[in-house]
Parts: sequence; C-alpha cells; structure tokens
Amino acid sequence: METPKNPTSINHRIREGLSRVAVAMRSDEWDRAKGAGLNPTQLSILEALEGREAGMGVKEIAAYLAVSQPTATDSINALERKALVMKRTGSDKRAVAVCLTDEGRTVLTSSTTAGISAEQAVDVLAEYEQEELLVSLVKIIRHLQEIDAIPIQRMCATCRYFAPFKHTDAARPHHCNFVNASFGQRDIRIDCREYETADPASRAATWDAFQRG
Repeated sequence: METPKNPTSINHRIREGLSRVAVAMRSDEWDRAKGAGLNPTQLSILEALEGREAGMGVKEIAAYLAVSQPTATDSINALERKALVMKRTGSDKRAVAVCLTDEGRTVLTSSTTAGISAEQAVDVLAEYEQEELLVSLVKIIRHLQEIDAIPIQRMCATCRYFAPFKHTDAARPHHCNFVNASFGQRDIRIDCREYETADPASRAATWDAFQRG
C-alpha cells in the first residue's frame, strides 16, 4: 500500500501524471476532430502531413501515429473521399505518397487548439515553468526516438539546422541556420515544417552541446 512513508517511485508517479494529462488531451482531440467532421486519427493524419510537401507513405503514417497499417489505410481512404488528402504515385509505381490538399489545409486552419483544456492547463504554469516543461518534453521525446519507440520527430534537437548555445545572449542562445536567426529556449520546436534530420554523428554532437548548455 502506498503511503507518504512508502511512496511508489517518482518515475511511476510521473507516468501516472502523464496518463491523466493524456486523458484530457484525448478528450480535446475528440472535440476538435468532431468539430471538423473527422475522427482523431483522421485529424492526426492531416496534422502529420502539414508541411510535408512530398507527402508521406501509408506505412510511414502508420508508424508516425503508432497505429496499424490497415487503420491508417482506412483513415486515409476516408480523408481521400472527403478530398482532404490525395495520393501521388512516384517514379516507383508501387510507392504512393499521401499529400494534403488545399481543402485539408483549410480544415486544419479552422480546427483551432485555442481554449481547449490542455492549453488552459499549460497557461496555469509560469513562463519559466512552461520553458522547463518544454525542454523536459524534448528530452523525453528524444530518448523515445533513440530506443525506436517512436519515429524521429521534427524537433530542433535533431535538426541539421540547429546550433545550440551558439550565442552569449541568455534570452536567445540558440541559432537556426535555416533562417539564420537566434532564438530562445521557449522557442524550441517539437514539430517544425523546415526540419531536416541531421546525420547520426551530428545529432549526437548537437545533443551533447544542448545538454551541456
């Protein structure tokens, strides 16, 4: 029995906390998707395709969302019938890329996240607490990537354009070589449209520099 003198591990309690947050986020996603006439998987597919002009393969989408390939296929077909995505055949006739249509982009734009419970919960935190939480999430996601629990996300921490702590300005210590501009910890991206995966050696060196900073 867990008591103040005999608590479960902090790791266990953090996972409990994250699971409760996930419940609220799933409820938010259902509300957003329903408002757009979709289900959460379909909305997640549109979000995954945003900014990926070359599209994504069905297998890639399934892995990105951690769903089965048949589930991804059914959702993609439903979105195609709604004209929110389209399929393109590459030079290899067997390879099909799923791409976002203009109608799909419009649905994403209208499917706002403002005012939902998870957003409101984050707003309760002070600015420095939000920044610390963001960095902690980057570290968790990066570890999940390294153990192949999730695909590589379009984060600054694994991007070829990211130069951590290149500047002495404490408010804007990092540099993005894509736009040639400095930025701060709270501006770190989890999913950036301009992202390009760095090679393994560069990713490791960049992460070391980010950690030391």
